[in-house]
Amino acid sequence: MTKKGMVLTCFIFAKFLLQYLFYNPAYDLQRDEYLYLDQAHHLAWGYLSVPPITSWISRIIYYFGNTVFWIRFFPALFGALTLLMVWKAIDELQGRLPALVLGASCILLSCLLRLNGLYQQNSLDVLAWTTFYFVIIKYIKTQQTKWFFIGAVVFAIGLLNKYNFLFLFSGLLPAICLSPQRNLFAKKGFIGAMLLAQLLVLPNLLWQFNNHFPIYYHMKELTQRQLVHVNRFDFFKEQILYFIGSVFVILAAIYALLFYTPFKKYRLFAWSMVFTLAIFDYLRAKGYYAIGIYPIYIAFGAVFIGDRLKEGWKKYLQFAFVVLPVIPIILFFHVFFSDQTPAYIIANNSKYKKLGLLRWEDGKDHLLPQDNADMLGWKELGYLVDSIYSTLPKTEHTLILCDNYGQAGAINYYARNIQHTAVSFNADYINWFNLSVPYDNLIRVKENDRKENELTSTSPFFDRAFIGGSVTNPLAREYGTTVFVFEKARIDIRDRIKQEIEKTKSDR
Repeated sequence: MTKKGMVLTCFIFAKFLLQYLFYNPAYDLQRDEYLYLDQAHHLAWGYLSVPPITSWISRIIYYFGNTVFWIRFFPALFGALTLLMVWKAIDELQGRLPALVLGASCILLSCLLRLNGLYQQNSLDVLAWTTFYFVIIKYIKTQQTKWFFIGAVVFAIGLLNKYNFLFLFSGLLPAICLSPQRNLFAKKGFIGAMLLAQLLVLPNLLWQFNNHFPIYYHMKELTQRQLVHVNRFDFFKEQILYFIGSVFVILAAIYALLFYTPFKKYRLFAWSMVFTLAIFDYLRAKGYYAIGIYPIYIAFGAVFIGDRLKEGWKKYLQFAFVVLPVIPIILFFHVFFSDQTPAYIIANNSKYKKLGLLRWEDGKDHLLPQDNADMLGWKELGYLVDSIYSTLPKTEHTLILCDNYGQAGAINYYARNIQHTAVSFNADYINWFNLSVPYDNLIRVKENDRKENELTSTSPFFDRAFIGGSVTNPLAREYGTTVFVFEKARIDIRDRIKQEIEKTKSDR
């Protein structure tokens, strides 16, 4: 193995090791992860809020035992592959070993440590952005038609993973049109690559069409409930914080793309960043939507810095530049790069508040960051419902109806005695009701602020009603969520379920 190969292997190993070391057993899985894991049992070409690739990965995780190890493995894998793509980009740009080490260090010691610890679309999204930018570099350098078709495959994977991938093109296309590279639109093979990309994403487009384009309503709801609270200044502040140890490398990349002669043919990347960030900010996008932009610019910056420091006394500065990404880790380790216990966060509340980490999607500050609060209370809820379900006669059918997808997914993940999986009128669960059997009992899981009068309004339809318990962790977003139990239905509750499903869908 070459020296470069050995160094790269060490970085890849360190990436996986850090991702598992940063997992804190004080937390459960994050709310969204439960939904994505449940998609493994309902494979389709699309879902109400996400494309299908996550469900395919969830199916693999399910076959491997659905354990936390495998749930953490795949985002860590995508993070390691992102590091690999940056390494390959630096190598393609003729970067030497110091540039490779600098670029890999910037990727390893960044916000990706946290991002790659969650089983969501974001890790693969960042990898797709980085890979597509790498394909552009390869095409510009080689002018080989095959890179059109490789790009088409990467485009399909990116879009079938997360619709956010479209924003890459919203910034890249005008940048290409303003550059000498615009002649690629007339190149042989470009139309064929476009057709291939359309063919690969066609099943998802047909699913969207057949389901009345639920992504439109999801984005509308997201804009009205969450993005409206996004502060445009905070968006740009977050861009700095995400790669705080690599800011100097990214700034060096922008300078080099504009003024460094060897990078002249790649100048479109400078304008692509400007256009993409402007569009994100105009639409009040969440800060993390733009994370996929930066890894490739770290590659450009690392090469430029390495070239500037390769001769004379300057070569001794190479080590100093490699050390720089480590400094923020030392200073902000407990804030940014690991899931500290709730007790630690509350004890050091001011640090988190100054950095805006306590602000949730509702625009307000809370005791814990939203992701941390979203990883508490789920196991408690799942075990509670499971224990209640086990007391009901096995010969009877019991419906578990929840207020939100997190509750349903957590119950399905932790419960071991339930015969019928938990469902909800929220998110994709509205399509997963089993109405083929009459239900004798109902377990109703209600959010704290929506549980008022539940016994009074529902108990007349059952012989017996009582409260089975509630989530007791005051730091969990689900604190106070209550489990109501209704036994021996006097009516066929499926009729009311069908009416609610139709009403919910018609309101979208």
